[in-house]
Amino acid sequence: MSFAKDSKLEIIESIIDDAICGQAFLSGLFHACGNITKNSEGINCDLVTDFKEIFDYLNKLVHNLYGENLSLEISDDYIINKTIYYRIKFPTSISLQILKDCGLISQTGELVLIEGIDNNIVADDDTKQSFIKGAYIGCATSSIKLSTLGSQLPTTGYHLEFASHKQLFLEDLQKLLLHFNISSKLAVRRKIFVLYLKDSEAIKDLLALVGATESVLALVDEMAKRGLRNTVNRQVNCINANINKTIDASMKQIQAINYINKKIGLDSLPEDLQEVAVLRIANPQESMEELLKLSTIKLTKSGLNHRFRRILKIADLLKEK
Repeated sequence: MSFAKDSKLEIIESIIDDAICGQAFLSGLFHACGNITKNSEGINCDLVTDFKEIFDYLNKLVHNLYGENLSLEISDDYIINKTIYYRIKFPTSISLQILKDCGLISQTGELVLIEGIDNNIVADDDTKQSFIKGAYIGCATSSIKLSTLGSQLPTTGYHLEFASHKQLFLEDLQKLLLHFNISSKLAVRRKIFVLYLKDSEAIKDLLALVGATESVLALVDEMAKRGLRNTVNRQVNCINANINKTIDASMKQIQAINYINKKIGLDSLPEDLQEVAVLRIANPQESMEELLKLSTIKLTKSGLNHRFRRILKIADLLKEK
């Protein structure tokens, strides 16, 4: 199951009792995935979604608000990229009233779709929150993948988005999110408008706002795991870099010592340089710190480095002759 679907299942665990908040929730859903049509019987509305679990929740909400029941349909036309889409149909007898109550058509009943969010529908924080919940269930998706085993962590970043053909709806939704200090960005992708969040803290705040508490905790845990992994990787990279530097330095020192021994012999070196030369030849892979521990020479790391620099300089002078 996807991260987005898990969070949506959390949202529908609690029914909305307040009628005004219920209408704001419906408004968010209709803006996100609703359709309006007109025939000889009148105005009809429905929702198309891949989130089948919303049906029972929505049916109960609509029954509480309007005393009618919804119907669920599926056809082969709704199978896209192996995803099954469902059509939730509202009775014609209440469709017009619902659309008016949700701020989607004019109060005169004219079939003119209002693409922006009606400010009367989201007049306070509670209705704003309910609208965002509806929009989230209707058109939010996420590419977030949670870690499963130990170090086998996903490399994908944090991304959550709302996608719609209606630019004005997403622009207004962006303002609603900003009201709760949640920043997002609007873009166009293949003629579809996308309101997206890539900041993990912003996504966490959005999940908390819509009531997906378990998803917030899962995201916090994921952030901690990835943070630990990144720290370990940095430490490992640093260790590897130091190992490579140690090996490179040791190889240069050994080459210089061997060259001196070949040309003039190590006995020609001052006694203090003979000591470190023999120490290095006997311990070719050890770092400076380890050489100091292995030797009886009372030197600091700086002093040992100085002696090796002198050996390197002598080798360079011999090569110039």
